[in-house]
Amino acid sequence: MTFLSQRSAVEPFRAMDVMADAFKLQREGRSIIHLAVGEPGAPTPTVVREAATIALESGRIGYTEALGTPALRARISRYYREIHDLDIPAGRIVVTTGSSAAFNLAFLTLFDVGDRVGLPTPGYPAYRNILKALGLEVVEIPTTAATRWTMTPDMLADVQSEKPLKGLIVASPNNPNGTMVAPDDLQALVGACGDLGIRLIMDEIYHGLVYGFPTKSALAFSDDVIVINSFSKYYCMTGWRIGWMVVPPDVTRTVECLAQNIALSVNALSQVAGVAAFDATAELEAVKAGYALNRDILLRRLPEIGLGKLHPADGAFYIYADVDHLTNDSMGFARRLLDEAGVAVAPGVDFDSRRGGTHIRLSFAGKNEDVAEGIGRIGSWLNKG
Repeated sequence: MTFLSQRSAVEPFRAMDVMADAFKLQREGRSIIHLAVGEPGAPTPTVVREAATIALESGRIGYTEALGTPALRARISRYYREIHDLDIPAGRIVVTTGSSAAFNLAFLTLFDVGDRVGLPTPGYPAYRNILKALGLEVVEIPTTAATRWTMTPDMLADVQSEKPLKGLIVASPNNPNGTMVAPDDLQALVGACGDLGIRLIMDEIYHGLVYGFPTKSALAFSDDVIVINSFSKYYCMTGWRIGWMVVPPDVTRTVECLAQNIALSVNALSQVAGVAAFDATAELEAVKAGYALNRDILLRRLPEIGLGKLHPADGAFYIYADVDHLTNDSMGFARRLLDEAGVAVAPGVDFDSRRGGTHIRLSFAGKNEDVAEGIGRIGSWLNKG
């Protein structure tokens, strides 16, 4: 008999289920367009692969310091100086096994079982599911068009007045919609968290993938926030499982002790690759230009096929579309679209448990021709319906 813990009973990540079904159909010979999963279609940059090859040929790949190699932490510190004009000491930087490990470390560091943590919706489902698995109370905070689908200090104060929050997680650009918090609004939100005694965890993993929208790191406004970033998205390194977090000076040792016990260290080869990734700007900007073209295609074509109610797509590589005139079951809608048209999209129920049944997310991280073909198939499928 199998006994499972109550904390293990988390919701599936349905976009991954759709992806698995799409790959199964593909293996059976079907032509499938993948617009479901947020993974760059471009290969890891050449300079990164070359650096990894040299490291492999040198022989031994062993443990590193739990907080990351000094070389990578110093290079990330330099990134903040060059890109954001911020002096972030390498001692505040923690290298992690993807951003996922960073979130786990942040949650374990800041929160106790039973603490309440706010999540604006729509938002990334793994936040909610990991928090629940750790015994934390998730407080979903619906955003609306009135606030440009972003969190505001007033919304935070309203939630806090009902029952205090211990933490808040905000992403900019956000997943699933790519919507960003404007710099002045971000500063106000950071200040409100400080005033209310709420620990802010800021997800900045899509920094670098922004299309003309002003960008600031939350680190510009406070040393008390935890900021999480990753090499997965802009740097096209999802499978390398390498990310980082910037933590307040007074919690670095706590994070280090947790990291030592949970994972010992991050993959050494990926850390070598991470250092090299910062030298791949020309190649990565060319990839980003492809995303921008895909974004333009979708923003033009979706309204033409009857899907014109879209969230602001300021960054990342997603479009979040309202399909309430077609369905209130986004998972069923996604399955039918995959089965009948051969196009995989992510169901909105992943990202918003209350309103997600009437939304879908489309990723435009793939090839230009695939995105164009996908939107054509969706249009034809809708016309047949």
